[in-house]
Formats: sequence, C-alpha cells, structure tokens
Amino acid sequence: MTMDELKRQAAAQALEHVQDGMRLGLGTGSTAKHFVELLGERVKAGLKVIGVPTSEATRADAVRCGVPLTTLDEIDRLDLTVDGADEIDAALNLIKGGGGALLREKIVAAASDRMIVIADDSKWVPTLGRFPLPVEVIPFGLSATRRAIVGAFEQCGLSGELKVRSDRDGHAFVTDGGHWILDAHLGQITDVPRLAGLLNPIPGVVEHGLFIGLASMAMLAGSEGIRVFERP
Repeated sequence: MTMDELKRQAAAQALEHVQDGMRLGLGTGSTAKHFVELLGERVKAGLKVIGVPTSEATRADAVRCGVPLTTLDEIDRLDLTVDGADEIDAALNLIKGGGGALLREKIVAAASDRMIVIADDSKWVPTLGRFPLPVEVIPFGLSATRRAIVGAFEQCGLSGELKVRSDRDGHAFVTDGGHWILDAHLGQITDVPRLAGLLNPIPGVVEHGLFIGLASMAMLAGSEGIRVFERP
C-alpha cells in the first residue's frame, strides 16, 4: 500500500465512530482530507451530520464534498473531532501544526467531547520532537518573542534552530488567523507538559503545536493494518 492509501484506511476506520446527528470537528491535512471526502460520501447516502472546519482549506474541501458546516459561535460543543498529527507518543500527546492550522485545530479539539487522531504509523514516536514544533506568533515584536521562546527551551534543557516558516514564494507563511509560525527543531522534548506550560504565557505567542490531553484515541495505519491506541 502507498502512504496515501494507508491514510485513507485510517480515515475510513475513524468514520465508523460517526453517528447520525453528530456535530463534528473536521481536521486539516492530507489524512484529514481523506476523512472529509469519505464523510461526504456518507452524507450523500443520507447521513445527517454538521461540521466545523479547522482551516479555510478544510472548509473548501467540505463544501466540495457536500458536508454541511457551522461554527463554534452557532453551537457550543462538538461530539467528535477527527484530525491528523505530525507526531504521536504513547500518552497520545501530539505535535500538530505542520499544515499551519494549529490554532483553529486546538480550539476545535478543546471544544470536542472526543478527538480521534488518524495517521500512518510513521507518526508514532517514543519521544516528541523529531518533527519541528510549530509556535504561532504575532509578527509585532518578533525578536522579543523569539528570545522568550528560546528562554523557555533553555529552561527545559532544549536547544535547536528556531526559524520563521516560509511559503512557496519565500515570504513568511501567514496562517488563517494572520499570524506567523516559528518552527523549532528540538530533536527530543523530554518534558512535554513543562514546555507547554512555559510557552503558554509568553506575550506574542498565540499558540503552540503541543496537544496534551486532547486526543482520546489514535488510529495508525501500517503495512499490517490499523492499530488503535487509547489514552491511558
């Protein structure tokens, strides 16, 4: 199987947890896109659901696939969010934000009763940090914000390159919220909750890509099929 086929397989298994009448968070990224497409097929067959997209790209996919949409201003709670991840550890802590949608993804996940993460099994790691950690920041005062972020890393015994993410044209990548992203190449994050706690209060940091205690289940597709993990 190709990597794309594995992702679609994980998305198909997550779809089995969707029931009629559910309010769904729709994730962002290549794996989540498969879920939206498969969900659209079920909607055309009569499934009644409504979704909240985590990015403008996902919104466009959902509209194309015929999935009805709403916002968190119109409903106060979601039954389930299905999203991908860039890394997953055994505690179901995640690094997310490789696609640049971490802020909306975290808002939607936090507003959900459950979150299922779907991915290929290459995303499963013993320790988070191999994938660069995205930190969404306000462009104003960037140098001061960067210094504070580096200070937080140092308090955790971490170091590594911290660079502004660029788009395809070489300009600073701009999120759907109008912010920039700093990608931190840390290698290993040995104390995920501590680092998250140090990044949260930094002025200029809008959000970071450490998702702690949000995922309730992970479905990882590999050559031997789907492995399912639930949060301890």
